[in-house]
Amino acid sequence: MIFLERIFQGHTETSTINYVQVLEYKDEMFSINVPFLLSVLLFSKLTACAPAPSGSASSSTVDASSSVVLPSSSVLSSSGVSTIEKPTQTSSASQSTATVPFAATDPNFPLWSPNSDANDPAIAPIRGGLGAPLLGPDNRPVDLQNPDLFAPPSTDHGSVANAKWPFAMSHNRLQTGGWARNQNDGQLPIATAMASVNMRLEAGAVRELHWHKTSEWAYVLKGSTQVSSVDSEGRNFVATVGPGDLWFFPPGIPHSLQATNDSAEGSEFLLIFDDGAFSEDSTFLLTDWLAHVPAEVIQKNFGVGQDAFSHIPAEELYIFPAPLPAPDSDAPKSPQGTVPDPFTFAFSKLNATMTPGGSVKIVDSRNFLVSKTIAAAEVTVMPGGIRELHWHPTMDEWSFFLEGEGRVTIFASQSNARTFNYQAGDIGYVPTAMGHYVENTGNSTLRFLEIFNTDRFQDISLNQWLALTPPELVKAHLGLDDATIAKLSKTKPIVVGSNTSN
Repeated sequence: MIFLERIFQGHTETSTINYVQVLEYKDEMFSINVPFLLSVLLFSKLTACAPAPSGSASSSTVDASSSVVLPSSSVLSSSGVSTIEKPTQTSSASQSTATVPFAATDPNFPLWSPNSDANDPAIAPIRGGLGAPLLGPDNRPVDLQNPDLFAPPSTDHGSVANAKWPFAMSHNRLQTGGWARNQNDGQLPIATAMASVNMRLEAGAVRELHWHKTSEWAYVLKGSTQVSSVDSEGRNFVATVGPGDLWFFPPGIPHSLQATNDSAEGSEFLLIFDDGAFSEDSTFLLTDWLAHVPAEVIQKNFGVGQDAFSHIPAEELYIFPAPLPAPDSDAPKSPQGTVPDPFTFAFSKLNATMTPGGSVKIVDSRNFLVSKTIAAAEVTVMPGGIRELHWHPTMDEWSFFLEGEGRVTIFASQSNARTFNYQAGDIGYVPTAMGHYVENTGNSTLRFLEIFNTDRFQDISLNQWLALTPPELVKAHLGLDDATIAKLSKTKPIVVGSNTSN
């Protein structure tokens, strides 16, 4: 009977059955009584053409939207002789049942930490019954920092491009008064939308007057920095920013940076540029430009004599020592006024949104008006907590780890997933729309920046998505019970605590 039901289910509208289809099922259970089959086919054809009696439903009527009613259930004996049983109704709607095996629920914790004993034999490319001990030479400190690369979780699969770059591996340009090190797509090829520079200035030291073809967004790591600028309308701006604060200069806007002596060490900051191929060495520098302009042109431009610009450096200064900056209030007064939207933002004073697992504060063009190409979030995660499973719908994420230890699994679709470990000073990167989380795997607070090449911060929360989707649809996908459905959050959890009931 099974093979007949399969055939009839596919022909509820025409009631026409290809005899070849019937024969294809002949080996499924037993041999076929051909005369009986022909009678069944003839009967189905006649009942499809005959009108149903008025005022009642025919027992052989086909309702394509709900079910197929067979004229009878036929049981064939091994000799091919059939017996007739009562009609059987077969629903055309599929039941919500698993069609693939269930995913494993085994833990996949990192197998060690950066603080583990480097001589521990457990530090090996082995997880469960997979892998084998390393026999050749090894860089043990790198193994310690990257347990999920050396012994990946069983959930990792396929190929995802490298998404980690330690600033410690960037070439450092040392100058009198400070240094600078760069990260772009040469170091981290996956990072196509943004590049960065980590810069240090001793007290009084200057990052000389310059401009870029890209915008420049900055986060102050330590100390205080005075910034100055003039826009295309001749409006000027001078301000000092401290740890956790920001500045932003649009493309082509000239500016300078100078460390104050608020801290004896000067200042250090992180610069973000909205071009993955950006190189700090391609900056337009004041001294470099004038050193390559004929002297008579300079004299003519400024209306001065031969000696006025006779001490122009023969090459760029880049970073150099100088007297401490004057107070912000001593800045020249422009007849055109000051810029209407400040180039700095007191991010350190912005109130954070607190969650059971940590905190988040967001800055973009809605509160830092001038920042049209960079948005960011500063996130803290308590030990054992996670920045929830989420993705960013229209922009890549460039991240920088400020303190603590964390790990990120990037889901790149088509069963591709890879897990990375991060420590303070590391750069992470997640391309547009790829699912991920950030888990605190250490014993102290994890703090990091999420930075985006956009004017508005956006993310999609997996938890919220499921909570706002019809429950039966979620159940059909994931097999969740009502108690679990009830715990889904209709508002974004953002950072989830180590207690899974949060």
